[in-house]
Amino acid sequence: MPIMTGAEAFVASVVREGVEVIFGLPGVQIMALLDAVYHCPRLRWISVRHEQTAGFMALGYARTTGKIGVAAVVPGPGALNATAAIGTAYATSTPVLLLSGQVESFNLGKQRGALHEVVDQLDVFKPITKWCHRVLRVEDVPGAVQQAMYHLRSGRVRPVELEIPSDIVDSSGEVTLLKSKPIPVIPPEPAPIRAAAELLASARRPIILAGGGATAADASPELTAVAEHLRAPVITTPEGKGAIREDHPLALGTFYYRIGPAKYVFPRGDVILVVGSRLYFRAPLPGDFRPDRKLIQIDIDASEIGRNQSVQVGIVADARLALKSLLEELPEKSQSTWQPSELEEIRKTIVAAVEAEAPLQLSILRTIRRELTEESILIPGVTNVAYWGHLAYPVLRPRTYFTTSYFATLGFAFPAALGAKVGNPDKPVVTLCGDGGFMYALPDLATAVQEKLNVVTLVFADGAFGASLDDQQTRFGGRVIGTRFHNPDFAQAAQSFGAIGIKLSHPAELAEALPSALKAERPAVIEIPIPTLSTPFGMPRP
Repeated sequence: MPIMTGAEAFVASVVREGVEVIFGLPGVQIMALLDAVYHCPRLRWISVRHEQTAGFMALGYARTTGKIGVAAVVPGPGALNATAAIGTAYATSTPVLLLSGQVESFNLGKQRGALHEVVDQLDVFKPITKWCHRVLRVEDVPGAVQQAMYHLRSGRVRPVELEIPSDIVDSSGEVTLLKSKPIPVIPPEPAPIRAAAELLASARRPIILAGGGATAADASPELTAVAEHLRAPVITTPEGKGAIREDHPLALGTFYYRIGPAKYVFPRGDVILVVGSRLYFRAPLPGDFRPDRKLIQIDIDASEIGRNQSVQVGIVADARLALKSLLEELPEKSQSTWQPSELEEIRKTIVAAVEAEAPLQLSILRTIRRELTEESILIPGVTNVAYWGHLAYPVLRPRTYFTTSYFATLGFAFPAALGAKVGNPDKPVVTLCGDGGFMYALPDLATAVQEKLNVVTLVFADGAFGASLDDQQTRFGGRVIGTRFHNPDFAQAAQSFGAIGIKLSHPAELAEALPSALKAERPAVIEIPIPTLSTPFGMPRP
């Protein structure tokens, strides 16, 4: 058995598991880890300026590649800074491994005030991880990494946290490096597949609702095949965008608050096939899931079946395998009465509704779509144009668009885009940021420049936390407090970091600025002035 330090054992173990990059911020408890990476040519280390960025870069890397994202931080403030990103990974079912340093093993639980000490740090991560664990012996490091990777790859993927005390990271011991544990594939049981097929075979107005689980399972081909076989329109959640090409004749767009296809389609449907969605909506339309409408729910997580809506058939399985089995069980002909002209009319109605309420946002989104290729990655932040992007930006391939799901994490988009670029160096990556959200990770423009990550960041500047200001104007009688702020000159700030900075005087100038930014070999920030605009989830302002 080789003699290794805890840090060397960790590095060797993650490399055996296929990890290619670690995002992190150096600190005393993990310095031996950096030294181990230094001696490992197969592993790349990227330093960030804030631990939250490390977590979000790992998330963006994982969401766009399907690989595991890894971040490393010191305990205490470093680990706590990363929790927003780990919570977002939990909400979005993203495989992120956070390696947290820890105080010396002999100081654990003593409350002596050791450097970066947080008593019971594991308890911080229990609500936002699938699994968390502390390693107390060097020889146990490979087994802990193997177990972490098993949790990250099996069942419903979600983040894990692993922490190693600093003396264990530095100490040496005999270790046995391990192979990856086999990952069980969860096939569907035959009985619920048959029951679902019977319901769908008799359906005259079948509907498919696809969530993020469809993309996580790489089930897009099977989803499209089932939709075509049933002649059923497909609606996605924002997390499910790209599960079917949104220029497909059966793709109707996104279920998102009060605007979108749901209110036109659900009242007409008789059987709804749900693939990889929690079926929880903040503002569901009245009667969306009335008792006479039959729901079939496919989810790899058994606890999600029937949690938020009553279902007639629940199928606990990998979505790709379930859809494949369902397709084999369906009769040759569908009873669907949906007509292409009817679906086209619904699409036109939705576009007209967006045009009426958000003409500026729609114009911007059309400009972006026109300039990007099918495989380009667009990451929408928590900002107005991005909200409308869920409804009006057509996604043509899986893993080229993702959100923060119910966590709605302000500030995630720019660092997540950096991680996406690391994982997809040959694909254009664009992110939509508000001026409030972009300020969360502005210092990591330095990271983007240093690592040559030519991400294009569109910063929509209205000098406000726009959704909250809109809320004050529509629900609180215009009593504005705390929602307006002073901005720097974002273009000049970008230039000071060594990035490209472009400041527009009007959103229409984006059509000229975006192509040149996409061709640049440096990060680019385009500042776009906009007024505070209505959101799709609030009531429209007069």
